[in-house]
Amino acid sequence: MNPAISPGKRLRAALKQEHPLQIVGVINPYCALLAAHSGFRALYLSGAGVANASHGLPDLGMTTLNDVVEDVRRITRACDLPLLVDADTGFGHRLMIERTVQELTAAGAAGMHIEDQQNDKRCGHRPNKRLVSTEEMVARISAATTARPDPEFVIMARTDALASEGLDGALQRMQAYSAAGADMLFAEAFTTLEQYRTVTAALTVPVLANITEFGKTPLFSVNELRSAGVALALYPLSAFRAMSSVAEQVYTTIRQQGSQKSTLDLMQSRDELYTHLNYLESERKLDQEGPDDEREE
Repeated sequence: MNPAISPGKRLRAALKQEHPLQIVGVINPYCALLAAHSGFRALYLSGAGVANASHGLPDLGMTTLNDVVEDVRRITRACDLPLLVDADTGFGHRLMIERTVQELTAAGAAGMHIEDQQNDKRCGHRPNKRLVSTEEMVARISAATTARPDPEFVIMARTDALASEGLDGALQRMQAYSAAGADMLFAEAFTTLEQYRTVTAALTVPVLANITEFGKTPLFSVNELRSAGVALALYPLSAFRAMSSVAEQVYTTIRQQGSQKSTLDLMQSRDELYTHLNYLESERKLDQEGPDDEREE
């Protein structure tokens, strides 16, 4: 990958190559390598993923900017696919939002999305979400867009308004967010393809659909989303949910049966692991150097 091309520019280029652009969630660097091997062009770091996987916490605004930046750095060092990052509400007031943009850019992120919930936010597919005013969200977007060191860094605005303000309210907010400078829009917890069609027909910027499992949005296919004008399809925690289920199954089996033999077919082999990590090539280089005591002579 050409280091002169910024992560934000790579994300924008990926959007032109694939429609809708599938963006898959990764919770750590190894998952990023697996996603790249599977052919994805863009990655996502979920706020829930940071809270759940890295800290064992619920997704209720309990993690900090530093928590997110640490995971971003680890992922972007291991994999050069562009990474879109969940920045929740921006982690604070205008100056903090500016710092969020700068820190995520420095950590190698390609872009971030901020949302119009109040700071005591919750999962977008849970009840009782409380929103800030359109004016306050526009101020958040303004802070983010003016602070970016790289003009290609993507600022995406998410709205959770459908649940409380209906489709008309959500569309009005999305139009205001676009006018305020948001590069892309995140339509959270939509429930029908017709809702997506309505907003994509009325907007001139790309719209993202969050295809998360066990939530409000049906698991629409890429063909269905394409027909509705959706530009980006997000799968934020699909692999994490599967990994967690299998991990629990393996732990239970070992504990109850006293052996992991019956779960081997669920596991990635050592050879597969080594392939993704380029282990044998690294080992070969180490062998060429010789033992430490020989190198010291």
